[in-house]
Amino acid sequence: MVLPRAIDAIWSDMEAVRAEALREVDGLSQAQVDWRPAGTEWSIGEILSHLSVAETQTGKLTTKLTREAEAAGALAPYPADVAAFAPIPAPPMHGMQAPPAVQPERGVPVTRLLADLRAVRARSRQSMEKIAGVDPRPLTFKHFALGELNLAQWWTLQARHDGAHLEQIRAVKVAPGFPRA
Repeated sequence: MVLPRAIDAIWSDMEAVRAEALREVDGLSQAQVDWRPAGTEWSIGEILSHLSVAETQTGKLTTKLTREAEAAGALAPYPADVAAFAPIPAPPMHGMQAPPAVQPERGVPVTRLLADLRAVRARSRQSMEKIAGVDPRPLTFKHFALGELNLAQWWTLQARHDGAHLEQIRAVKVAPGFPRA
């Protein structure tokens, strides 16, 4: 399915950041993926687990909001005149605690982490195709730190979120003590 320009821009951002993250972890050993720079900091594996869980939650939110709007007879078609969606504020990623619903799993085999990332991305494509046919702007849900966001903004946040954690992965890899194999 060809996505409308504004939705395609979000999808392209998501794909570009994910490709970078996958390149950063390509070839890492299980020891490297499980290593933590400090006791309270996440390992690369935990970061990858968190990315999968968070993206899964955004997909579930998309399903929930579109179903509710459809049941209420309030699902509007995608507006042909939308070139871009309202921006979202930059989330304060550093020092934030992930809500319980998106806490990572620890000690997951790297092969499963990578498979999970690929599987959730395939489901996310379906979510993007779903909102490509409806107006995502009235479909809103409150983010714990950013307030009310519409579905387009939630998916924009997903790309930005991945980018912040990409930087976190890079920081782990250059931290003193990171295993070399």
